[in-house]
Amino acid sequence: MASRVRSSPYLSSFWKAAAWFPVVVFVVDHGFSYATVEGRSMQPTFNPDGNRLKRDIVLLNKWAATDHVFQRGEVVTLISPTDPKCMITKRVIALQGDTVKPLRSDTPVQVPKGHCWVEGDEAFHSRDSNSFGTVPIALIKAKVTRIVWPPARFGPVAKKPVSDRVQMGRVDPADDDFWS
Repeated sequence: MASRVRSSPYLSSFWKAAAWFPVVVFVVDHGFSYATVEGRSMQPTFNPDGNRLKRDIVLLNKWAATDHVFQRGEVVTLISPTDPKCMITKRVIALQGDTVKPLRSDTPVQVPKGHCWVEGDEAFHSRDSNSFGTVPIALIKAKVTRIVWPPARFGPVAKKPVSDRVQMGRVDPADDDFWS
């Protein structure tokens, strides 16, 4: 009985596949994965037709977010500052040192060190920094790099130019040692 189990081609294939399991887990946790974008907050970039049954699937580059270096206009996924169980997809509008004029206020906001300002592309259907303020950069978990579904829209996610509501600031390089 034991020799039959050892010589089984199915068991041999199982052990070969099982050996790759830790590699796959590492890549999904720290490298690349995919996510479904729900809701209207990022229209027209994602889910442009508004059909709730058809949702865009995007490629997430988690490795690119580990250095905490982001550019204005990039789309990212982050842990919601208001609900830590929820991941949200937003566009980085301003970085530390920038000043932003919020959509729902006349008072400009200075983005503090280690924070950023994120917004959805569809301003009136988005809970974003206009609602909850600046967010710590450490909440950003991945950069959204490509749309993978639907096939007709497959391709890179475009960066948008800096809004005229953002006045770019300058952070002194000597003060830019936040992560060390």
